[in-house]
Amino acid sequence: MKAAFLTGLRRMEIFDAPRPESCSPGEVLVRVEAVGICGSDVHTYSEGRIGGQAAKYPWIVGHECAGTVEQVGPEVKKNLRPGRRVAIDPLIVCGRCDQCTTGRRHTCRNQKFLASPGQAPGALAEYLVMPAECCFEIPVQMSMTLATLVEPVAIGIYTVGLSQIGQNDSAAVLGTGPIGLSVLLALRNAGCAKVFATDLLDYRLEFACRFGARWAGSPQQQDVVGEMLKRSPAGLDVVFECAGRQETLDQGLRLLRPGGKLMMVGIPETDRITMDIHLARRHELTFQNVRRQNECVERAIDFVSRHQQEISSMATHRFPLSRVQEAFETVAGYRDGVVKAIVEI
Repeated sequence: MKAAFLTGLRRMEIFDAPRPESCSPGEVLVRVEAVGICGSDVHTYSEGRIGGQAAKYPWIVGHECAGTVEQVGPEVKKNLRPGRRVAIDPLIVCGRCDQCTTGRRHTCRNQKFLASPGQAPGALAEYLVMPAECCFEIPVQMSMTLATLVEPVAIGIYTVGLSQIGQNDSAAVLGTGPIGLSVLLALRNAGCAKVFATDLLDYRLEFACRFGARWAGSPQQQDVVGEMLKRSPAGLDVVFECAGRQETLDQGLRLLRPGGKLMMVGIPETDRITMDIHLARRHELTFQNVRRQNECVERAIDFVSRHQQEISSMATHRFPLSRVQEAFETVAGYRDGVVKAIVEI
């Protein structure tokens, strides 16, 4: 089978790789049809690492994926059979540790995540074997492109639920790439009407306004903290930091009301960040890290089904597997108005 391998910093190459001919009793063999390029993939592509995990080349990246079932293991109990179209949860868990048994599968102590260095190879290949519990059938009217967007939308749904934000609360989303836009959609769905947004790119600010932001601005063009506090003088209840940058974390602290909550969604490039601890202490702020999504795939499939036109607009670019290098360069360089690039296998 053909697979796209990361063979060095900013270098993707397509090689022949062994095709899985069968799957274990509880697994499913999937013919991959579409893979979305995520910001975490770009970290690995551009920096050779994500968080504290460094890639060993060659390595297959990509985890936002969808495809068609080719084969089902004999012990699979889910209603899956060849020909079924599925969205894939890229997290493989043990199901036995203290985290899995207490409703925290996303922090499984023995997890393997697709494309995460040292864990499980990614999805930029023609075929993929996954546990059946990671495969979720999609409606007949849902395209494979939309199915790849289920994963980032699930993160948005999980993040907003974890924040416990109320309908009368105010919020800001700092960074409106695909994850930030998914958070905006989830906030709107939760009935939160007073939402602001920021980004460095004007076209993403336009997306933010379409996706529910009451006001959106760029810190390169104006004092975004001052503009939001003009509109919400007491401060904001929740800030969703989706850029993973020191400056947006600083902005989040300044935006929050006393007792407010900072949701740390973005993945920083650096190993350490700093904060104004005196401001955080005086205002008794809460910091909540967010890791992926916790069993929100089925909810996300339903959500995507009900908002297909809006969510499909995030898939601004499509590339065949043969142009995977161009796809990554487009996303890494924020070229050509890209929000989400899809590689069609």
